[in-house]
Amino acid sequence: MNNFSELISMRRSYRSFSADDISAEDVSLILRAALMSPTSRGRRSWHFIVVDDKTELEKLADAKDYGAGFLKSAALAVVIADNPVTNDCWIEDCSIAAFSMQLQAEDLGLGSCWVQMRGRGLSDGTSADDVIHGILDIPAEMKVLCVIGFGFKAETKKSQDEESLKWENVHINKY
Repeated sequence: MNNFSELISMRRSYRSFSADDISAEDVSLILRAALMSPTSRGRRSWHFIVVDDKTELEKLADAKDYGAGFLKSAALAVVIADNPVTNDCWIEDCSIAAFSMQLQAEDLGLGSCWVQMRGRGLSDGTSADDVIHGILDIPAEMKVLCVIGFGFKAETKKSQDEESLKWENVHINKY
């Protein structure tokens, strides 16, 4: 990308990926973006679990009833978690890191999509957090916010439509 304005208008959610693997260098850049993201009081207490095993990706896709199935076609996923007991801003910190990874992926020409896991689960009442803990070796005190799926885009999407921006939702307080 040439500039941030272009990057932010081009970043879209992709749920369809080609079968190509992401290079180790690109994975490193995506994780670097997360590790450089700002956190409350500089805690940097989030954890990122990289999953590229197809069997585990398929299991993650079934961690909740709706909205995660596309993970089966992702080249990799990153599970984002933190300990809410030691970080009262864990949701915010993990969210910023997740979006930083998505922006880096877009800059690399890769697609990504956020899968909300916190507060989600299966129809039998099993939480997505419990399912993910059962799949991966995540310490019990960690809570999963989301999973970001990454891959090479199998489709093309137009950039954000400037005409659909909801400027009416912006309120300027004059002093």
